[in-house]
Amino acid sequence: MNIVLIAHDSKKKLMQNLCIAYRAILSKHEIFATETTGRLVEDASGLNVHKVHAGHLGGVEQLITRIDSNEMDMVIFMHDPMIPRLHDNAYYNVFITCDNHNIPIATNLASAELMIKALERGDLDWRSLYKH
Repeated sequence: MNIVLIAHDSKKKLMQNLCIAYRAILSKHEIFATETTGRLVEDASGLNVHKVHAGHLGGVEQLITRIDSNEMDMVIFMHDPMIPRLHDNAYYNVFITCDNHNIPIATNLASAELMIKALERGDLDWRSLYKH
């Protein structure tokens, strides 16, 4: 499975800790992330992460293109709803694109942990039916 990781600055440490805790499960899958999040996750967890540009430099749009092309199977997006962003439209488009293509998205620690455990059990294997 191809998993996207995105984290706002205030949630990057949380993403690192999540990836450390679930390294054994995540290491069996392909991980994609924006540049800074990807580097931090790699450094903290030792996971191999395919990185695109930083979020504010078009990385989110790069990931949206891959989601829209049905290349991604799941998104973990640790966002901070309390801090306004100049480029919120790009982040909002992640939600819309996932909804349009029936791609599971977790937006907080609780839903991320549930999705990772579901991934481990094979509950998301149905995603392979959506791929060409």
